[in-house]
Amino acid sequence: MYKILIVEDDSVIATLLEDGLRKWGFESDHVTDFVHVIDQFQSYQPHLVLLDISLPFFNGYYWCNEIRKQSKVPIVFLSSRTENMDIIMAMNMGGDDFVTKPFSLDIVIAKLQAVLRRAYSYYSEITTLEVNGVILNLNDTSVTYQDKKLELTKNEYKIMQVLMEQKNQVVTRDQLMKKLWDNDTFIDDNTLTVNVNRLRKKLEDCGLSDFINTKKGLGYMIHD
Repeated sequence: MYKILIVEDDSVIATLLEDGLRKWGFESDHVTDFVHVIDQFQSYQPHLVLLDISLPFFNGYYWCNEIRKQSKVPIVFLSSRTENMDIIMAMNMGGDDFVTKPFSLDIVIAKLQAVLRRAYSYYSEITTLEVNGVILNLNDTSVTYQDKKLELTKNEYKIMQVLMEQKNQVVTRDQLMKKLWDNDTFIDDNTLTVNVNRLRKKLEDCGLSDFINTKKGLGYMIHD
């Protein structure tokens, strides 16, 4: 089980994050003594630190620098400060990602999973895919975007999964048809078109127009 240390001054947000992380199978703890953040970091030995910038006594940049003196543990900044310079500073100080407030808990979870996946090659309990704020839940085959949740059919889910896993790459119609109907049964090529069009309509109703791009004569593609 992965351990997340939350360094957040707002107790309501810290509790929300802790509850959400536990529901997704993470172990978590949050700092309450902002003078001795490093002491709690050393005793808890987290796999990832979720770190706000605006903190009592010393800001998040300071604590990121202190953590980096002794550990390469992934650090994800969480802040309402959204100026480009704040984000650049966070990355330059050693941050691995940046989440802006107010935030969707689903997006925070997806970002944490992505960072953990990159940091720990043996991390295999991936339960979501995320591209540009669009989250595909691999457990219940649903899509979440800006707090709106879409229920997908089996085929719609498979299309989304393949395209999101291979983002920025053209996925041919043959590849998709083999994924959807991996048997010897002949499937009319138009059946795939119907499924893609239905999926697009659902995404458009959720505010996602042109999320799936058609590459004429080749197939389909999702850009990040």
